[in-house]
Amino acid sequence: MNNVRTVSDTKRTFYTLHTRPINTIYRRVVEELMVEMHLLSVNVDFSYNPIYGLGVYTAFNRFMQGYEPETDKESIFNALLRATEDDPQRFQQDAHKLQEIAQSLSGNDLIAWLSQKNSLDRDADFQAQLQAIAGNPKFKYSRLFAIGLFTLLEFADGELVKDEKKLNEALKTIATGLNISDDKLNKDLELYRSNLDKMSQAMVVMADMLAADRKKREQRQQQANATANPPASQE
Repeated sequence: MNNVRTVSDTKRTFYTLHTRPINTIYRRVVEELMVEMHLLSVNVDFSYNPIYGLGVYTAFNRFMQGYEPETDKESIFNALLRATEDDPQRFQQDAHKLQEIAQSLSGNDLIAWLSQKNSLDRDADFQAQLQAIAGNPKFKYSRLFAIGLFTLLEFADGELVKDEKKLNEALKTIATGLNISDDKLNKDLELYRSNLDKMSQAMVVMADMLAADRKKREQRQQQANATANPPASQE
């Protein structure tokens, strides 16, 4: 008997855990992330690692930026993780821990560490996981893992990720050291950055539409008030 969860099972669980409606522009983001995480979670070669956790945490927060009501974001994130049978607290803790590590390193030191060229006395567990990734021919690479690597580089050296040549060299070095495809890594990160730009543009358009709608409502209200309370005639 096959008991592997389906995408429908995961979606059903999510909407049971988070019962409030999700704003239209963000619903697609949430569901695409949910499907991606579901497909990884049921893959026999997939296993959790902190870089993936950072990628999920970052992707969610970047694409959900500006979500209203803000208080719903935590509920959506928790439901997303629980629906894919994982622990939201683990993702948050690992994301914050990796952020602290990356921010304490120079870009070059981080690249050397991630690419297995140098060992740093910072986090023995993370060091062991990097070695496990590099030594696992069946390591299940994912777009979310790529986002995690990119985020680490952003934390360590914000200028490096803005320089296309330096970024490509860094990604190639890291990919070689971890035995993953630098071609896939580059393509996934190009798409990620492109989608972030599109989301930012959509947010600007939506903000303009909301402002215009608010202005129209205010004008209608003023007209209604003027009709209901006409100025007293002067004799």
